[in-house]
Amino acid sequence: MSLCLASAGVVKTLAVTAFTLAWTHSIEKTAWQEDWRVTPPGLQLIEARIKGFGAGMEPPPEARLIDGWFQWDPHRPPQPDLVLGNSGAAGEWRLCDGGDCRTLSEILGHDIGAHTTTLSACEP
Repeated sequence: MSLCLASAGVVKTLAVTAFTLAWTHSIEKTAWQEDWRVTPPGLQLIEARIKGFGAGMEPPPEARLIDGWFQWDPHRPPQPDLVLGNSGAAGEWRLCDGGDCRTLSEILGHDIGAHTTTLSACEP
């Protein structure tokens, strides 16, 4: 399996089986990260982390503070796809693989602006 990204008519395939989706909360300006796995039934959310809380981003009761991050396992079924919007208020979504993080615009090769980006599991 690979990860496919589609935005504004451009589709890119990345040969990854796991990735971290990272962004900055638009109001609190706080870092948020999610670890995902690419599986045949879809994208599986493995763990979520936030660097703080407030303004609609409170960690759930089961979250644990580890190295300055509130971390938890969201326990959700695989998602067929993720549709990411970009408000422009807090910078872009970043996709990280092996410690290397790039914005979606860098990966797709064009400024995504207000376009949505769809992530899904796909065949290489």
